[in-house]
Amino acid sequence: MTLPALRSLAAAATLALAALPAAQALAQDAKPKLIVAISIDQYSANLFDEWRGTYKGGLARMASGVAYRSGYQTHSGTETCPGHSTLLTGKHPNKTGIVANAFLDPATRRPVYCVNDTSVVLAHDAKASPVGPARLEASTLGDWLKETSPQSRVVAVSGKDRAAITMAGHKPDGVFWLFSGYGFTTYVPPGGDAAKALAPVAATNRRLAPRWTQRPTWTYQTPACRAAATTVEIGGKTWESKLPPDGYAASIPAALINSPAGDEITGEAARDLIKHYRLGQGPATDLLAVSFSATDWVGHRYGTRGPEMCEQMHRLDATLARLFVDLDALKVPYLVVLSADHGGSDIPERLRAQGYPAGRVSASEVMGRVNTALMAEFNLKKPPLAGSPEEVMLLEVAGVDREKLMAAAVRTLAAQPELAAVFTREELLATPIRKGAPPEEVSLKERFAMSAHPTRSPDILSALQPLTSLGTGMNGDSRAGHGSPWNYDRRVPMLFWWKGARAEDRFIPVETVDIAPTLAAAIGLTPPADIDGRCLSLPAGSGVACPKAP
Repeated sequence: MTLPALRSLAAAATLALAALPAAQALAQDAKPKLIVAISIDQYSANLFDEWRGTYKGGLARMASGVAYRSGYQTHSGTETCPGHSTLLTGKHPNKTGIVANAFLDPATRRPVYCVNDTSVVLAHDAKASPVGPARLEASTLGDWLKETSPQSRVVAVSGKDRAAITMAGHKPDGVFWLFSGYGFTTYVPPGGDAAKALAPVAATNRRLAPRWTQRPTWTYQTPACRAAATTVEIGGKTWESKLPPDGYAASIPAALINSPAGDEITGEAARDLIKHYRLGQGPATDLLAVSFSATDWVGHRYGTRGPEMCEQMHRLDATLARLFVDLDALKVPYLVVLSADHGGSDIPERLRAQGYPAGRVSASEVMGRVNTALMAEFNLKKPPLAGSPEEVMLLEVAGVDREKLMAAAVRTLAAQPELAAVFTREELLATPIRKGAPPEEVSLKERFAMSAHPTRSPDILSALQPLTSLGTGMNGDSRAGHGSPWNYDRRVPMLFWWKGARAEDRFIPVETVDIAPTLAAAIGLTPPADIDGRCLSLPAGSGVACPKAP
């Protein structure tokens, strides 16, 4: 980004921050004309707690409403696609069908991307890998809204396709995500009008176009972030956590997306979409879903405790402030919820230096040991297992009883010190899931059952020991990760705000599946009877009127 652009951005952010207190003084009594559902990818409750006192913009506003500090993605598979699928469906992944970022295709028994959809094509490039909502087995708040109120507009946007699509549902008026090197795209039926589908983001993409060839910069805009710089040894090599990161702009598109700029671009698109669709200005309630992806991109590459995440938190705060200025300008009652698809943790080496028992695990070493043991036990010449220690598939082995092989595989996997628990898919499918059980007390088996699907899950699912990451960390894309069943990956904030909301911290744990029924109650919708969540009672002014228990 050029220096003039940065100065312009900073000036806009200053104006946005200054406008927030006045907006908070306005009271809201009417039914919301607009629901805004915000997800921050990998925004753990730990991140919220750590940075809450420093926020001055949009995140400060969200923290000043009703704040559930212990929301839970209750399931075990804490990845982007499953987590987003819970936010506006009210269902755990075992019911949404989105049990992982990639899962087994029932027809081919091969891994397939969670939003792979061969019934559509991408609007900007019909030859690109198609994505759409076909594999989402649940309806969303937007679907309920469109069915009851066809005049309502449902719009979603994100840096990631899987986030936008799983929040938008099956019947959105518009769903858009960032395609590296191009801009925001969407899907259309084969032969559909691509230009018409892309029209809502055409202006956004025109502004964005020059930036794909302009080498970006990422420097300290918040002086206090300099103190978080560290030097860490990973795999015998020294890595400096600093700004700008080493090699940051080697690829311009990657640098633009995998930094705070990625969320700033998404925020611009969201504001453009508000204007294009005239959200909140029509005869019925509208829904805008926005997922900000950069916290996840930064967390994977640089961890959660360095200057990179510090700058990300401050710049995202300002990005949300600009979004709120545009929402306030609508002069209509609106209700906002902010949560996350999953949490996350820091780089194992940095955690270990702080005294935590963190470490890394080689998937090939664990699987090698297990396969070697099974080959010896059954006198086999080839490994009988495929996949990773966390997701194991039994291969067809002639002359070997499958049940005996399964039992031996579970026993051998469970004996590995890197693994905390091992379950078969059939065992998990038979496990009762207690609706409304305290999410922090749900057993490990129940967490896995919430992520188990009869045709999409592998034969065996395992949990790594806490604070353990797969891989060497030498790949800059994955120095830190998530996806575990442990609370640092499950616990996320759930924040509700509306004009006139008073600050109220709520400490009793709740679940992300509670968000959809709560929003539904605010606009008079009845969710499907088989949802897993419940309506959360919010103070007067929010519009939420939870149905009385039978």
